[in-house]
Amino acid sequence: MAQETMIGVIGGSGVYEIEGLENAEWRSVDTPWGPPSDEILTGRLDGITMAFLPRHGRGHRHSPSTVPYRANIDALKRIGVSDVISVSACGSFRQEMAPGDFVIVDQFIDRTFAREKSFFGTGCVAHVSVAHPTCARLSAACAQAARAEGITVHEGGTYLAMEGPQFSTVAESRMYRESWGADVIGMTNMPEAKLAREAELCYASVAMITDYDSWHPDHGAVDISEIIATLAGNADKARALVARLPALLGTARAPCEHGCDRALDHAILTAPEARDPALVQKLDAVAGRVLG
Repeated sequence: MAQETMIGVIGGSGVYEIEGLENAEWRSVDTPWGPPSDEILTGRLDGITMAFLPRHGRGHRHSPSTVPYRANIDALKRIGVSDVISVSACGSFRQEMAPGDFVIVDQFIDRTFAREKSFFGTGCVAHVSVAHPTCARLSAACAQAARAEGITVHEGGTYLAMEGPQFSTVAESRMYRESWGADVIGMTNMPEAKLAREAELCYASVAMITDYDSWHPDHGAVDISEIIATLAGNADKARALVARLPALLGTARAPCEHGCDRALDHAILTAPEARDPALVQKLDAVAGRVLG
């Protein structure tokens, strides 16, 4: 049975300032995991309900390590989001992936260590597959929207998620690029993508390149004004990309052909009689479909 499409966008302020967003209002959403990064801006665009969540909060209050990732994903699921688009700035390890280009990420290397990475734990153990951590259907729609806007877009790429907030040393940058085969680097898509999978949400990652990471011989020569100009241009492009998604995804949303919305079918291992009632209650939005 088809459900109604609701697109959730996690990103910066430039992304949600979309012309034509009807009935726009900021909504406060409570979650069992604490407050999300900010209120959520909801509205309708071309007949599709949209939800915009500033990942770092308006005014950029949260560092990559303190973003409340669990609360953010829970809040989006709780209000009915079916498809999550992550929009984030990143550095590039590839000469051909230049500042101003977009990469539709399909793989991650998770090097974060100071974040809660799962909704599940003692009293309700679950293991979901993240072999393919992004949704191919949703990613293809993002790529199509980018091409329609004339954005240089690379389909497929490995995102190295670092803890931060400091940037890489040259030695780290070279290792990620040459030995590990990463294509871009950022600080925010993990554990976001893992949590979206646990919440049975389709997830696509749009990485917007602002600069070459420290491996590049000209990295130190880049003027800060150039980076700021690239950031502003990327925000304009991201806004245009997002505005095209309602028409591409449509109102009626069939079950995901890749199974993102059924990720918990065989994931929960804890026997019903051994489950912690308090944790099960916290999982009402994320896993209510399988926990009852």
